[in-house]
Amino acid sequence: MTVALVTHQSPGDTFWDIVRKGAEAAAAKDNVKLVYSADPNAGTQASLVQNAIDQKVDGIAVTLAKPDALKDVVARAKAANIPVVGLNSGVSEWKSLGLTEFFGQDETVAGEALGNRLNSEGAKKVACVIQEQGNIGLTQRCDGVKKTFSGTTETVYVNGTDMPSVKSTITAKLKQDSAVDYVVTLGAPFALTAVQSVSEAGSKAKIATFDLNKNLTGAIGQGTIQFAVDQQPYLQGYLAIDSLWLYENNGNYLGGGEQPVLTGPAFVDKSNVDAVAAYAAKGTR
Repeated sequence: MTVALVTHQSPGDTFWDIVRKGAEAAAAKDNVKLVYSADPNAGTQASLVQNAIDQKVDGIAVTLAKPDALKDVVARAKAANIPVVGLNSGVSEWKSLGLTEFFGQDETVAGEALGNRLNSEGAKKVACVIQEQGNIGLTQRCDGVKKTFSGTTETVYVNGTDMPSVKSTITAKLKQDSAVDYVVTLGAPFALTAVQSVSEAGSKAKIATFDLNKNLTGAIGQGTIQFAVDQQPYLQGYLAIDSLWLYENNGNYLGGGEQPVLTGPAFVDKSNVDAVAAYAAKGTR
């Protein structure tokens, strides 16, 4: 059995290394040939899905960060009788596009949970940093924060593929607005960069983020980052591939084909980071 995993990974974004490790583990267990490809440009990602269709793979797992751009190619996969599951991005769109299953977190719910957490932390003004404009999941995160956070939320757009630019943009925002007392980033590398921005700006702002890596768990332990929302990307990759094997070999649908399988959100902070850190060091959390 051959399965294609097609994501919107940007070059250098280590989050997707964790997704891929989970997919590779499931593929090894199931004796599946895994073909991985990725591109942050939605049109190119759609072309990669078309390549998988042309190669007559037995299943496709795809992220739906920009679902409108993938609608037609997903329909072509279905017409070719290739089952398609979604992961990570597209919890609101996967059913309307005709995917059989979905694995990830509801980004709006995750954002709302983070907003409530900020209320309990006593935050007053938040800068929510989006590293990729047009990515529906990232927008939903910041919108969710804004919905439940009782203070003021401002969105800051950065170029996530240029980390020096990310640092300078966040630094400039903090210098310009000393009222910002929390920076919320949407990925671990951006949180670690924001630590540098806070220092350079002479700001007292604290940092919270979505998603983990081994360096970020260390930062939580040290107190330079307050907490992270964990969506378990390893599990997303693992379940996406394993579900296609189960569908092929036993006709199974996780979630009954009607409900998404949620892998988050959960908070990681000083109280529980030690339990996660060992797995993060292996690159699986």
